[in-house]
Amino acid sequence: MDLETKALLLSVGTVQVAEPRREGRASTAGPGAGGQSVFFQSGPHLARLSIAASSPLCLESRAEGVAIMMDGKEIVRGRLVEPLLHCPEQAYITVSERCIYDCKFCAVPKLAGGIKSSQTVLQMVEEAARTGSLRAISLTSGVEVLPQHEAERVAGIVRDLKRFGVPVGVSISPFPGVNQILKNAGADEVKYNLECVDRELFPQVCPGISYQEIMDALQEAVAIFGKNRVFTNIIVGLGESDELLRRSIDELTEWGVIPVLRAVFPHPLRAGETWMERPSAERLLDNAHYLKAALEKNGLNGAAALTGCYRCTGCDLTPGRDL
Repeated sequence: MDLETKALLLSVGTVQVAEPRREGRASTAGPGAGGQSVFFQSGPHLARLSIAASSPLCLESRAEGVAIMMDGKEIVRGRLVEPLLHCPEQAYITVSERCIYDCKFCAVPKLAGGIKSSQTVLQMVEEAARTGSLRAISLTSGVEVLPQHEAERVAGIVRDLKRFGVPVGVSISPFPGVNQILKNAGADEVKYNLECVDRELFPQVCPGISYQEIMDALQEAVAIFGKNRVFTNIIVGLGESDELLRRSIDELTEWGVIPVLRAVFPHPLRAGETWMERPSAERLLDNAHYLKAALEKNGLNGAAALTGCYRCTGCDLTPGRDL
């Protein structure tokens, strides 16, 4: 699979499967929460695709591996990769599967899932470690009560997880003081998700959340966690212009923050709540190349990531790994 083919797969984001497969896994994190997905590997590239009966892509078995079909033609052949916990080689765990915020692209507030105890998380990681495939741990979380309460809960879990001897990354809702709490607990990397780069759209898309508070936390995090250790998700397809998107990429990378460009996932539970359009393959490619150049200009390296999305690469065109 070449980069253009991966961009095509990600621009669709879904795939049909002929029958239920054990590789399909339910997500509990973010916009795609509640859905099943597969990880498709071909050559150096990995793509995570949500399972959907209406997808224009279709997964078919072959004598060796699988193929993805489109309009009756085979567009790429590869194999399915078994995720460890949510993604390959990582224990990627959502601690709180509910959130007091109501971001209009995210299914988590609608699903109102469970809250994992520290003991439950520890048991999940222990099981993952026994496979011999555990290379990193990534914790993410909604906000059950308050961001401060969530940070203390997650920090306590991080302390417990350091015994496994692998890097631990954390993605939670930021607030003043969050970086020092996570650093003291032993977190290796942090990710505070900006999501919508358009300041005018942001209050509509993420009501009740402070755009500036996220930016302040990201800038401070670089000084505390260091180079190539601070990340932020930016969703592409919420109505932002490429000009605004690239202006944000420039600002963040100049600070030392590594953006993740994530194609929007229009979840059925959020239909009609905000404008969402899956970006084209061309748009994904163009902005991925722009991001790569911005990272290089500012001495940042996506391949140096220890945890999270830049280590997985399944959902995005990832500078330093895909291109």
